[in-house]
Amino acid sequence: MFPLLMLLFIVVPMVEIGLFIQVGGLLGLWPTIAIVFFTAVIGASLVRSQGIATLTSVQRKLQQGQMPTQEIVEGMLLAVAGVLLLTPGFMTDALGIVLLLPPSRTKIAQLLMRKVTLQHGFNHFGEGFEHHTHSHDAANGDVFDGEYERKDDHNNNNSNHRLP
Repeated sequence: MFPLLMLLFIVVPMVEIGLFIQVGGLLGLWPTIAIVFFTAVIGASLVRSQGIATLTSVQRKLQQGQMPTQEIVEGMLLAVAGVLLLTPGFMTDALGIVLLLPPSRTKIAQLLMRKVTLQHGFNHFGEGFEHHTHSHDAANGDVFDGEYERKDDHNNNNSNHRLP
């Protein structure tokens, strides 16, 4: 992972500098600076509006009792898009725009979810906690140990219980 990050911190700025030189040579200094400034401002505005739409979608899914995995991943991609759009440069702006567009962001989120199997992890935890006994799953390492407190509206008698 470290070599990849090191490569990114060296290659990305070199590519951006080369692009600044090329675009600056074609358009001049001030138009190039204006383009970088406006992509940052417009990008931040679009990230904000897309983020609000994604947050609304998360809330809707939660109200329906569904896990908003897709929306959470898309929200993370929107955050990355925002950072890329605010970073001065043409290549980072292009990548940020790709992540900002809903069709490409949805496809990238689905690809990431398949790779990371985030959705399976959430479902496995819920099923494991509700349906498995701990003698059955002890060999697999799926033992849940914890404490809980039962609170009844009809009975003010609170008692602590320890799970085996």
